[in-house]
Amino acid sequence: MGKLIVTDASGATKDFPLTKERVTIGRHPDNDIALNDKAVSGHHAVVITILQDSFLEDLDSTNGTQVNGKQIAKHPLSHGDVISIGRNTLKYEGEAKGDEDDFEKTMIIKPAQMGAAFESNLNKAAAAPAPGPAAAPAVPSAPVPAAPVLGKLRVASGPNSGKELELTKALTTLGRPGVQVAAITRRADGYYIVHVGGHGGGTKRPIVNGQEIDVQARKLANNDTIELAGTTMTFMLVH
Repeated sequence: MGKLIVTDASGATKDFPLTKERVTIGRHPDNDIALNDKAVSGHHAVVITILQDSFLEDLDSTNGTQVNGKQIAKHPLSHGDVISIGRNTLKYEGEAKGDEDDFEKTMIIKPAQMGAAFESNLNKAAAAPAPGPAAAPAVPSAPVPAAPVLGKLRVASGPNSGKELELTKALTTLGRPGVQVAAITRRADGYYIVHVGGHGGGTKRPIVNGQEIDVQARKLANNDTIELAGTTMTFMLVH
């Protein structure tokens, strides 16, 4: 369980464990974290925690929200992040998770963790090759025939910039539950990305090369740029 260490303008500090899925921050006393500061909007921001991950969202506040000195709209929180709201600072401390890779810790989703209904929806969407009247088959459990090349993702933004993930599995699910979730499938003719909606998947589709993808799976090409859940990645084919 993570927590926020809040320091107000007078220098007083207080810890707020993130025990709830949704923790609101603002000037009004009905917020979970009430900040007595005229520079803070009534309902300024919210921290949403799902499983062990938390992300911060600005609620269209008047003066905005900053993380580590940069203005944000939505931001996945990492251990040590410093949030600035008005004259207050809120330091995020996450749970220690050993040597687990930061990128995998924040971006890789195990479908089983999302519930049976979500997993069923993911499988149907990821298996659909293109529009057509026939129902899409479920994702096969048998190994996918080896593709002539291997795909991988390289993180191009944020604290995990430069980290790489090899796409060796038939299905890799990426994103943040409730924000934006996508699946990348490995097929005999290459790699495809598909938006996964439904419970916990969010409604906004991933962006590839500056444009939202369609309902159907989109084939990825070498050096495609993917924007997903606040992270920019480059898709590469390794010959």
